Amino acid sequence: MASASHTEMIASVTDQAVAEVDAAQNEAQLDLVRVRYLGRKGLLTAKLKSIGDLPEAKRREFGAAVNAAKSLLTARIESQLLTLQRVSRASALASESVDVTLPGRRNDRGGVHPVTRTVRRINEIFHSIGFDVAEGPEVEDDFHNFGALNIPLDHPARAMHDTFYVDDDHVLRTHTSPVQIRYMKSHKPPFQLIAPGRVYRCDSDVTHTPMFHQVEGLVVGTDVSFADLKGVLTYVAQEFFETDLPLRFRPSYFPFTEPSAEVDIGCIFCEGEGCRICQRTGWIEILGCGMVHPEVFRHVGIDNEAYTGYAFGMGIERVTMLRYGVDDLRLFFNNELTFLSQFR
Repeated sequence: MASASHTEMIASVTDQAVAEVDAAQNEAQLDLVRVRYLGRKGLLTAKLKSIGDLPEAKRREFGAAVNAAKSLLTARIESQLLTLQRVSRASALASESVDVTLPGRRNDRGGVHPVTRTVRRINEIFHSIGFDVAEGPEVEDDFHNFGALNIPLDHPARAMHDTFYVDDDHVLRTHTSPVQIRYMKSHKPPFQLIAPGRVYRCDSDVTHTPMFHQVEGLVVGTDVSFADLKGVLTYVAQEFFETDLPLRFRPSYFPFTEPSAEVDIGCIFCEGEGCRICQRTGWIEILGCGMVHPEVFRHVGIDNEAYTGYAFGMGIERVTMLRYGVDDLRLFFNNELTFLSQFR
């Protein structure tokens, strides 16, 4: 039989361990107690390893006593762990509980950007009168961006201070007219289309940005006239601004149209009376247009004796500014949430 001193020593260590288990306030403290007594170098584990120092007759009882103590302590630790976990869950539920009677938090919703809104509206208006939508690359070669549009080699638009050059023969397109060239080369007339998209020019101020949006239109057929052009543009302007706006066509010059014109609308702010926005004239310019130049038809292989056509182009940001009363073009690109939230 194991000596009384050994048995009492095991009982004393067990009582001490049980007391520490019961005193543990959290799982981390409880795990420290487990390692201190039951770990590889724990007190009870060490007692079991010392069994070799006892006489052989006493080893069995001593080993049984140590194992009983370890079993007791293991069961006590598991019981205390469950208790601590219940307390922890109850505390978490109490602190994280939701008062269902409180009003919900509002989720702010985004909105369509005003430029995107304008592009969609213009597409819808033109689609309603039979126009298709065409797209093309934003990096263009010299032929499609300049040459096919009858723009001479010495034209200012070709200069480095106006155009972003990718290399000697490629540029970031300065307008969406190249889309019209590509369309005419791959389709046979008659057709009518618009080409909205991003364009790039070396310019930046209150009314200009290096990247902006344009929509250009093209109609080619056997009996297309300037009167058709005036009728379409008048309808589109009045539909877009949702008012019976007057239009004024002023003679102008563009290399790719002849005759050419610039189009003004009656000022939507002062209704033609004259204000700061229209510079006291009662008119605001919105686009350029004209009949397709025969030289352009020659470049794309269309017989200008059999077909005529008209083209037009306008800046998306410009008409967006007019429609929504925005006085600084850069607001469209600054990502100011207070500004954009007005268009939700």
